[in-house]
Amino acid sequence: MNDLNQHIEETRLFENLCSTLYLNVGFEQVKKNKGKPGIDGVTLADFDARLDEELSRLQQELINWTYQPAPVRRVEIPKPHGGVRLLGIPTVRDRVVQATLKLLLEPVFEPHFSPHSYGFRPGRSQHQAVQAAQTIITGGKPYVVDIDLSKFFDRIHHDRLISRMGQRITDKRILRLIGLTLRSGIMINGIVVRSEEGTMQGSPLSPLLSNIVLDELDTELEKRGLAFCRFADDCNIFVKSQKAAERVMGTISQFIEGKLKLKVNREKSQVARSEKVKFLGFTVVNGTIAIARKALQTAMDKVKALTPRGTHKDLETTLKSINQWYEGWANYYSLSQYPAQLGKIEAHIRRRLRARLVDQQKRRRFLYRTLIKRGVSPKAAAVAFTHRKRWALSKTVAVSRAYPNKWFIEAKGQTIRSDQKLAHWFDVTQWVYLT
Repeated sequence: MNDLNQHIEETRLFENLCSTLYLNVGFEQVKKNKGKPGIDGVTLADFDARLDEELSRLQQELINWTYQPAPVRRVEIPKPHGGVRLLGIPTVRDRVVQATLKLLLEPVFEPHFSPHSYGFRPGRSQHQAVQAAQTIITGGKPYVVDIDLSKFFDRIHHDRLISRMGQRITDKRILRLIGLTLRSGIMINGIVVRSEEGTMQGSPLSPLLSNIVLDELDTELEKRGLAFCRFADDCNIFVKSQKAAERVMGTISQFIEGKLKLKVNREKSQVARSEKVKFLGFTVVNGTIAIARKALQTAMDKVKALTPRGTHKDLETTLKSINQWYEGWANYYSLSQYPAQLGKIEAHIRRRLRARLVDQQKRRRFLYRTLIKRGVSPKAAAVAFTHRKRWALSKTVAVSRAYPNKWFIEAKGQTIRSDQKLAHWFDVTQWVYLT
């Protein structure tokens, strides 16, 4: 009976897509996600101001098959460690259609996805993927096959994707519409380039399409009895030995390139023990979850960018900027079972701010007087007259006493925020550096 009901729903997919009721739900999702305008310059506010008119026009275009997706606007986002990530921004009206399609298609495909797939799925998260990886590693499979897919979203094979979707979607109109969306083209410097393959990151539908493509990989890994965790195109396979890992790397790479028509980046792919492999910003060291080295370095660089030398911003503004970033960062990386790692970042923030406070005194005698006013003994405050520069002074006992950790927490009503559970690690004097 359930299969029959599902079949009835699937046969009405296109009719539901053409309903202003469903299109309105799609718009609400687009509105929630915000985003910039596409190549037509129409903003979310513009679209919202004439919502009924826009949705009625979309409805008629879909029914009459006059709807034509516009090319996406390409945007380049710099990566933390060099290079750029290519994003595509569809027009608002195209995002509404895609969001509605996702709303309708997700219930069809979601029940059939692998339990080892965690990316862009309802009720699943990056933390769950990392914890699942930890469970597998501590269960006796410490070697990781880390396969990096080169420009995955840019290389998705359109015909294979449509064929894969056709195994569960019988409505050819839906498949045709997805084909039109995939081939809508890309606007680069005012010139439209045809898209023969790939689906641009940044569109509402691309996460679901990527999972449909990589579900074939999940099925193959399960058929071979391999333990794995996948979040979007970030997939780690776990085995017991180096030899087994090398064998799996070879055979799975052949499957990805031969069957899925994707490209494995040989330079970034690796076979290594878990403590040497980064997965979603984390690594598993001796069975314990830690923040990966690259993620820590990126955070240190971010702190430096938020606390530049010679800035015109006042302390309140600086603290607000730090809070906005650090609250989200610490919330994500609170999964680390090495709390001293978060303490390291917090200590670095405070030292950067102390260095700035020292620099603001301009003259050595002004710094000396400030230290005395803040309760530092004259003998300790005499450090102000040494030849040490601002960065070295920021770590001295005198400056730390003048501006203790508590001062930063309470200063100007601002707070360098941290999970309350980590508060007693704020005064970190030692830190274990992990790979």
